Formats: sequence, C-alpha cells, structure tokens
Amino acid sequence: MDRLYTPWRLEYVSSDKEDGCVFCNRVASVDPEHFILHKSRNWFLVLNRYPYNNGHVLIVLNRHVGSLVDCSEEEAADLAKLMRFTEMALRKIYNPDGVNCGYNGGAGAGAGIPDHFHVHMLPRWSSDTNFLTVTADTRIIPETLEQSWSNLKPVIDDLLSGSGL
Repeated sequence: MDRLYTPWRLEYVSSDKEDGCVFCNRVASVDPEHFILHKSRNWFLVLNRYPYNNGHVLIVLNRHVGSLVDCSEEEAADLAKLMRFTEMALRKIYNPDGVNCGYNGGAGAGAGIPDHFHVHMLPRWSSDTNFLTVTADTRIIPETLEQSWSNLKPVIDDLLSGSGL
C-alpha cells in the first residue's frame, strides 16, 4: 500500500480555532507566516493555508462583511482590478490551462468563513484532477506554501506597482 504524507495538514485537523475572525486577524498582520502577498486600501491578497492547488490565492476584503452586495462601489471596483492582476500573476508563474475564480456566498453555498467576504483564485490544469481526488479524497499539491509565496510575491509586487492598489 502506498502512503502519502502531508504533515502540513496536521495543524488543520488538530489545532484549536483561533479567537475571532481569521481574516480580521490578518488585516494588520505583517508576519511572514501568514503568507500575505499584498495589502491595498480595501483588500489584501493571501495564500489559502489549505489550498485546492498550488498558487491558491484569496482576495480578502479588509472590512468584516459577508457578501459582495455589502461591498461599496469602490471596493467592488478594486476587487475587479485585483482579480485581473492576480490572474495575470497566476498565468505568468504557473502557466495553467485555466484559472478558477469564485466565492461561496454564505454557509449554505459552502463558505468555510461565511461572515468575511473573500474570493478564491487558483490556477488549474487539465490533468490536476486524478483518481486520488475521486477515490481517496486526496489532493496532491506539488509545492509548499513557502514556495508559492516566494514565486508569487515578486510578480504581484511588480504588477501592482504604480496601480494605486
């Protein structure tokens, strides 16, 4: 029998929930361990700590509101720009066959953190779904969060330089 070791998942399955909102706790953070890629006046970009694929980025609203309709016009306009720049970075670094972008609007839609609006963006490849996902409920992610951050951070910094975001 083959075994897949994923020691980074131990923290997820065994740790206590942190106090307060995980995203609100990150708004002011400068800790490298939080994998924040960029901060703007209304949003921040951060790697998903429990990614679906490598390069799984979250675009998180700085304010604690639960849905897109709660965003101001300025926040919504900035979100569109950040989505565009994030896709550009993902395509440059990972050369994917496509990019998933979306959000789960509320607990009923599958949101893991339903009270703080955020958008998922991640590169996808035609071959990234395989038998392990279907038969063993297991994903294989070929790079660490540290590697994803190191790859994406300089590209995002370069793309967003001078953008006003």
